[in-house]
Amino acid sequence: MTNSQGTVHVTDSHGTALPPTGQGTATTPTFALEDTLPRVPLPSLEESCERFLAWCRPLLTPGQLAETEAEVAAFLRPGGPGRVLHAALAEYDATEGVHSWLDTFWPYRYLGRRDRIALNANFFFLFQDTGQSQLDRAAGLIAGALHYKHQLDREALPPVLQRGRPQSMEQNKFLFSTTRIPGAEQDTVRAPYTDEWPGPSDARHIVVFSQGRMYTLDVLGPDGTPHTLDDLKEGLQAVLKADPGAEPDAPVGHLTTMARAEWAAARASLQALHPDNAAALDTVETALFCLCLEDFAPADTQTACDELLYGDRGNRWFDKAVSFIVFADGRAGINVEHCGLDGTTILSFVDTLLATPPEDHSRLSGARPQGAPTPHPVTFHLDDALRDRVRTAATAFARYGADTATRTVSFDDFGANTAKSLGVSPDAFVQLAYQLAHQRAKGHLGATYESIATRQWRRGRTEAMRVVTPEIVDFVATLQDPATDPATRRTALHTAARAHVTRAKECQAGDAPEQHLWELELIQRRRGDDLGITEQPALYRTPGWLIMRDDYLSTSSAPSTHIQYFGFGSTSPRCIGVAYVLLPDRFHLYLSTPRPVAAPMHAFADHLREAVQELRELLATDRPTP
Repeated sequence: MTNSQGTVHVTDSHGTALPPTGQGTATTPTFALEDTLPRVPLPSLEESCERFLAWCRPLLTPGQLAETEAEVAAFLRPGGPGRVLHAALAEYDATEGVHSWLDTFWPYRYLGRRDRIALNANFFFLFQDTGQSQLDRAAGLIAGALHYKHQLDREALPPVLQRGRPQSMEQNKFLFSTTRIPGAEQDTVRAPYTDEWPGPSDARHIVVFSQGRMYTLDVLGPDGTPHTLDDLKEGLQAVLKADPGAEPDAPVGHLTTMARAEWAAARASLQALHPDNAAALDTVETALFCLCLEDFAPADTQTACDELLYGDRGNRWFDKAVSFIVFADGRAGINVEHCGLDGTTILSFVDTLLATPPEDHSRLSGARPQGAPTPHPVTFHLDDALRDRVRTAATAFARYGADTATRTVSFDDFGANTAKSLGVSPDAFVQLAYQLAHQRAKGHLGATYESIATRQWRRGRTEAMRVVTPEIVDFVATLQDPATDPATRRTALHTAARAHVTRAKECQAGDAPEQHLWELELIQRRRGDDLGITEQPALYRTPGWLIMRDDYLSTSSAPSTHIQYFGFGSTSPRCIGVAYVLLPDRFHLYLSTPRPVAAPMHAFADHLREAVQELRELLATDRPTP
């Protein structure tokens, strides 16, 4: 978020809040520093194995740890599978044209998943309310996005600086005209700034959804000049007037909620059925972004969040990188496809949009009156088989959404400043509260994920942090023991908080084991026969590897004064997704979990309230009275 001094507060990809950042000079082009950034460091095999054992140890029994240690030793032995796989990775990292040893990892991690991305992978922000009407709000968001694109195309957005270090701006290339394309085995991405589409997007249209119908609307004139707010509002009004109101036969957007291989097959059927379908897909995939106009107002804030995460009715294209959703009462938010965009980039984008009045965005972008743009329907031809697929997809996703339990939790009397005043890192404070609440809700600790931004590296994205440390185990045990005195509890709390901060810094520096070891496993899958490693190394079947990565909590932060809530789906059948907006004066969370385990999630929320208050009181008694 941006304050009055122009400082930008950045987090990781849905992750940890980072210290204040600033912008580079306006004379530095957006992408000018990309090739000067240092490369992501490749840890040694010994370092990653040592860290892996340290990270998984707090979650294992002595027997499980011994089994894991034995397989790590086998992995590390001279000539063993770990040595061969790491040598292959080091060779790849040194190959000309490779930006990072993670260049292959990231596409597999995001584009290789075969389940649905709707609810499972996409994330959302619910914006602060403005009191505007639906069409005023929608037109303003379009104007802000067009101004951002105008700056991006001219590379007038200076690189973000973090502690004086420039951050990678590469993800900005995936904001506009970017669409994930389903594949039978792995998805691909259609985007500008590629060999197929060099340079910025030259598209002039967006796709507007209304009651399951799709319209293409030119928001830039023939010469690339943006339409004015009045023009845009009139064009959107024409969309609503053009809509007859009856439910469309089979909104094709439902297909984007399917598992990826199933959607790939349906997309191929669309293309084969009628040549107009290929043109319609092209219109959607090249659109600058999607705008989803809803014909209802959510009953409450939690419902608004749910609709942003998995609302459908055919009124979404979940493969689109950016989709703005505006409800009938003017409340609004964004749904983001994650494969090319992390939370840091989206926060900068959203904060830039929302920190400036729409009228200023329009003026600064060079908008001029050109007459209202005319919406044109985007029409797909369907046969009975495709109609059945659409309806089946709609029913299945509605059921999947209904089987997801969610909850919003707000602390309006606690924020980052509160934690700082108590002498504790704000992120460490809330992470310790999560662990204490989880212990009390479920009776045990469990693997907890937190992503850490690594954009200071070339093409850097995030590193995986595992939150449960020995110090956190001791902290929870100490607070669960009624016999411990306050001084002992405070000592345990401070020790655990310092350990959390230390691990987060290590992750940001690239000193973390999970992605390194994971990429070695993926190399075995891709090249095992050529390398003589024909079977998956046993390390990846050990209790340590499986338990450390079996999330009970998946936690991420997106601090911005322009955002009410941030959210995403859970990552496993028993996981609680914990998306939080931790600001100086308030703390808002959106929780999600599969409905069969909803009761523990609600218990977690209740215990979290108690834990935050308990930790506040514990620390306050040790602070001098002002």
